[in-house]
Amino acid sequence: MRNRFDKELEILNLELIKMGGLIEESIEASAKALINKDLEKAKKVNELEIEIDEMERTIENHCLRLLLQQQPVASDLRIISTALKMITDMERIGDNAEDIAEISKFLANQKLIKDLVHIPQMAEETISMVKRSVDAFVNKDKELALQVCKDDDVVDNLFQTIKTELIEKIQENTENGEQAIDLLMIAKYLERIGDHAENIAEWVIFSITGEHKTNGDKI
Repeated sequence: MRNRFDKELEILNLELIKMGGLIEESIEASAKALINKDLEKAKKVNELEIEIDEMERTIENHCLRLLLQQQPVASDLRIISTALKMITDMERIGDNAEDIAEISKFLANQKLIKDLVHIPQMAEETISMVKRSVDAFVNKDKELALQVCKDDDVVDNLFQTIKTELIEKIQENTENGEQAIDLLMIAKYLERIGDHAENIAEWVIFSITGEHKTNGDKI
């Protein structure tokens, strides 16, 4: 019975890795849709969102089967409950990436009011945070999860930099206002992705230690 349960947990890990890969791809595609004014990349994000939603349902059903059909001990229950929490944040990351792609479609025919420097950096950082948070769960790596939590500060600082730069652009010319708001919303969605990656890392720590500390109920 235990061997069967362990095999099911291995499958669960593979499913989470697959879902993590999908959301990493979605963030990257949404960023490229903006940077390269690539409508095909924006369309790809929409397609990935369907796959992400399907993976959420698959993993949720898998977790429920494990709870109903097996006899998990306390540590197993933490792993399963963590997986259920993780997929909620992962699905929301997919939603945020889709939101970025939608704004990128609108900006595709516009001349940007500033060079995009920090938004691509935010995207790269959040992709890294997502990947490492899932890796931390699969490998039961508490230190890696803690590092992901710390790295959310990098994303927050980049957001503040972008916010300051866009305010300056509005002050230079009020006609920049509408696009500045769109770019700020993109940065905000990336900040939220960082928050969700931090949430995942915090749940990973819970799965290992049994203790859960929140990041302030960020959404």
